[in-house]
Amino acid sequence: MHRWPASMVRRQWVLAGLAGVAAWTHPALALPAKALVFPRDRGAHPDFRTEWWYITGQASSGESGGRIFGFQLTFFRSRVEGTQGMTSKFAAKQLLFAHAAITDVQGKKLLADQRIARIGFGVAQASEQDMAIRLRDWSLQAEGGMYTAELPAADFGLKLQFEETQNVLLQGNKGLSRKGPDEKQASYYYSQPQLASRGSLQVQGQNFEVTGKAWLDHEWSQELLHPSAVGWDWIGMNLTDGSALTAFRLRDKDGNALWDGGSFRSAQGALYTFSRGEVVFKPGRRWKSPLTQATYPVEWRVRTPADFYTVRAVIDNQELDSRASTGAIYWEGLSELIDSNGKRVGSGYLEMTGYAQALRM
Repeated sequence: MHRWPASMVRRQWVLAGLAGVAAWTHPALALPAKALVFPRDRGAHPDFRTEWWYITGQASSGESGGRIFGFQLTFFRSRVEGTQGMTSKFAAKQLLFAHAAITDVQGKKLLADQRIARIGFGVAQASEQDMAIRLRDWSLQAEGGMYTAELPAADFGLKLQFEETQNVLLQGNKGLSRKGPDEKQASYYYSQPQLASRGSLQVQGQNFEVTGKAWLDHEWSQELLHPSAVGWDWIGMNLTDGSALTAFRLRDKDGNALWDGGSFRSAQGALYTFSRGEVVFKPGRRWKSPLTQATYPVEWRVRTPADFYTVRAVIDNQELDSRASTGAIYWEGLSELIDSNGKRVGSGYLEMTGYAQALRM
């Protein structure tokens, strides 16, 4: 993992602290149901407190016997309420963060990096018209049904294109996704599963031409977490038959589910949205991080209305330390999906937050 100079880390912590202030300035209200409009809603929503664009996937080099990789890129936008009334052009009214990581399956290692800056001054920007995000030398943009990402880092890099193969998937109630017991804990949320991906990955001086499948999530909210929530467990899985599975739960400090949800869309396009109580995460084998001493379940039994699945990490150590940007320590990595008959039916990403420390957004 790339290590940042101490002076830069301190500066980023100041900015991250400003972002934290935003969470307590004004109480959030329940979000209204509304029709999402594209391409506009692929763009930024600066009036909302929190937003992220998130692409994960699996890619391989060569037809058989080639290298297998997982990849993740996330851009976060945070509105700083405490600075909105400031007239100075130097006021940090909007912050942009980004994380990127590659899981080298054969090498059994994770490479990760991060960025942070205030929006403006040509350093960071997020268009409101369509998905067009740039943070220094990292970028993600959309044109029609194609997405392009370029994220060079210290000892790895991603230069990938993603092509839509299916219609957009509106999560929750036509794009309004509940995330807690109170109606105000909700987000506007859509996914773009089964993206056909191609491009190149750079891993410690080696270049790999790759192809694979990816998953895009875009979510924006005024309030995501209930005060009792410490984190979440989430999966986004591309099945080999073209189906798409989303499942998540929000946890309290005792590990109990405060809320759960998700969806299953068949290869033919039939969508079933899960109701509260229909998703159950049961932890299996665990792994303890030598860096943070946090313990994560790296194998799960996930019960959904679609099937009872096993979700299994391809390698244990896929923990990300983002204390120099968003402030969180979390586990996010490539995992395989196994059905109730023991058959591997897909792959995707598992994300677990709140295990090293309670998550605050």
